[in-house]
Amino acid sequence: MDLDFSPEDEAFRAEVREFLATQYPADIRRKVELGLALGKDDYVRFQRLLYLKGWIAPSWPVEHGGCGWSATRRYIFEDELAAADTPRIMPFGLKMLAPVLMAFGSPAQKQRFLPRILSSEDWWCQGYSEPGAGSDLASLRTRAEPAEGGYRVSGSKLWTTYAHYANWMFALVRTASTGKKQEGISFLLIDMQSRGVSVRPIITIDGLHVVNQVFLEDVFAPADCLVGGEGQGWTIAKFLLGHERSNIAGVARSKQQLRRLKRIAAERRLLGDARFADQLARLEIELLALEYTDLRALWEEAAGHAPGPQASLLKVRGTQIQQAITELLMQAVGPYALPYDAKVLKLGWQEAEAVGPEYAALLAASYLFHPGSSYSSVSVPAAAGARGVPGAGRGRESG
Repeated sequence: MDLDFSPEDEAFRAEVREFLATQYPADIRRKVELGLALGKDDYVRFQRLLYLKGWIAPSWPVEHGGCGWSATRRYIFEDELAAADTPRIMPFGLKMLAPVLMAFGSPAQKQRFLPRILSSEDWWCQGYSEPGAGSDLASLRTRAEPAEGGYRVSGSKLWTTYAHYANWMFALVRTASTGKKQEGISFLLIDMQSRGVSVRPIITIDGLHVVNQVFLEDVFAPADCLVGGEGQGWTIAKFLLGHERSNIAGVARSKQQLRRLKRIAAERRLLGDARFADQLARLEIELLALEYTDLRALWEEAAGHAPGPQASLLKVRGTQIQQAITELLMQAVGPYALPYDAKVLKLGWQEAEAVGPEYAALLAASYLFHPGSSYSSVSVPAAAGARGVPGAGRGRESG
């Protein structure tokens, strides 16, 4: 998509490119380029690099430590991060909880948590989905009973992305059972180091540990960890999901992967294949249409409008396009994409076992796992970026 940028915007783009070319750690870049699994330290190192530069929170207002950038600069920034094969910035604190605290949190909560989100001192996970609740989030059964000085929380959360890394969880809990089931839900912050919190790993089909089941057994949460008032959880959840979905179209990452797909297709001499070329062209057109929608949402958000119905469209179409790119990558690489060993995601091909190009070894895991993002509210990174393609992250948080 061609846009007209001001000289100031182009100067900003050059500054971002220069920063990434000189400051982005080479070891993380290589992992992302190949699609290898990233660890917590990889994410935190990159995020702190942006934090020290003052670029960690493009959408936050300046008064809370954000960049206060225009929609254009945010678009340029995301585009350059994707082009440089950087990890995606973890969304749970910066893009999901932070807007909630700014809108509904007390002054003390903002002062306590926002700076630690910016600096990556706190790693947050999202406690929404539960066993047996299916897609009906209002059917959650985790209860928060009043106790002296706060609440006692008991229940279980499922598909909790990177709960094994997190030291805090924001969760929906039931504080009342009367009236409509949505009216009895509250939004609570839970210290993951509290007594009674346990995390059970769920190993996904690609052999990685990204999602978890979290058990809460009589966990104490202080009263000052309640965001908003009791019963406001459903309102806050809808607000959060609007921001969550408005940030997950993954257009910049998909554009980067489409460029990669074209390079591989040229290398494999597939651009002259009429059927493959038709699929590639259709995919590029669909991505262009999604980019226009994403830009409209970005400009509306920058103008102060709450995310509208297009936020859900961005989630659905973004996921479908990411899946389609993954499928075409599998087709392009052919039989070299089929051999798969989970340890390759962590170590890459070793010389004695290499089969085909190095990038081919990582496609099968992404292809097999990626359909799961159709059933989740957000795809988040476990390797590098948007779930399911080389240089793309793995993980989900249902809600």
